[in-house]
Amino acid sequence: MGEGNANRSGTLFEGIQRWSDNKKSLTEEMVRERALEGIRKEVAHGVQYIRTHVDVTAPDLTGMKALLKLKEELKDVVTLQLVAFPQEGFFRYEGAEQLVEKALTMGADVVGGIPHFEISYEYGVESLRRIVDLAVKYDVMIDIHCDENDDPNSRFLEVLNALVMEREYGPKTTASHTCSFGSVDGSYASKMMGLFKASQINFISCPTENAHLQGRADSYPKRRGLTRVKELLENGNTVAFAQDSIADYWYPLGNGNMMNILDNGIHLAHYTHIDEINQAFDLITYNGAKVMNIEAYGLEADNPANFIVLDARDPYEAIRERAEVLCSVRDGEYLFKRAPRKNEVAHDLLKDL
Repeated sequence: MGEGNANRSGTLFEGIQRWSDNKKSLTEEMVRERALEGIRKEVAHGVQYIRTHVDVTAPDLTGMKALLKLKEELKDVVTLQLVAFPQEGFFRYEGAEQLVEKALTMGADVVGGIPHFEISYEYGVESLRRIVDLAVKYDVMIDIHCDENDDPNSRFLEVLNALVMEREYGPKTTASHTCSFGSVDGSYASKMMGLFKASQINFISCPTENAHLQGRADSYPKRRGLTRVKELLENGNTVAFAQDSIADYWYPLGNGNMMNILDNGIHLAHYTHIDEINQAFDLITYNGAKVMNIEAYGLEADNPANFIVLDARDPYEAIRERAEVLCSVRDGEYLFKRAPRKNEVAHDLLKDL
């Protein structure tokens, strides 16, 4: 990402504007090469399942065309889920509704939205109604960038939950970010927890990106953007951690290393009791698989032989030591294998004691 394209304010909204200004020159080949670069980084860190939001607010759907081809090409190496995502708004961008539906007919796996970017609350609500209708029509999952701000009065999560609760579509729906839910008062949060439990809606938090983008308008204390991770887990809802960006206008430091995401996330969420640490891997493994509705996942008889090996004796040591991935196996074949890291020159600190 060049210096001239930097997001100076560090805000979500400047990121969207920077992307809008620069995406017009993208070709399918450029999208392919950039996607491959990101996928290589993620696969090298042991990732085998990726959900990515593909901007469809472009008349020729360049990104979706490129990634549908790549999805098929890489299916033996990595599973890609593609979200038909109207980055510049379902109503705010002229023709976005038609482009979203066209992307679904082309083969997108998930339908997305960004209601807090619409020009009014009413437009945001109507965008969610249309998106849920499209999901039911095409029998696809839902993943909404929802209330990605610090405004405790941003209530699109409540609207989304009500819509999918009515249609019994909660398990196939994910509310991503939900930063504002970390700023609401306890009374409102308590009310919503009961409704989330009933709908069984899923949540994704992006610890590094949310901490980077949020709180920019605060003086001190500064909010760090995370939703109520611990409370939602205790409520029985599925919560997964994710990386939303790799060196783009919204976050300049992504590298596809989910161990780094987990490390940041458990600190920011205060998920650091020893019992929580020992369960924390679920946030980047089993919970992510549930959000993605992946079947036959995990170390169970008759499941595909897809797994990674970390350089640690147990989950606690792996998390505390930020362990490296020593190998990644897909359908019983190595995607990569590396030796544990050793010092070329070793010094015995105890030999003279």
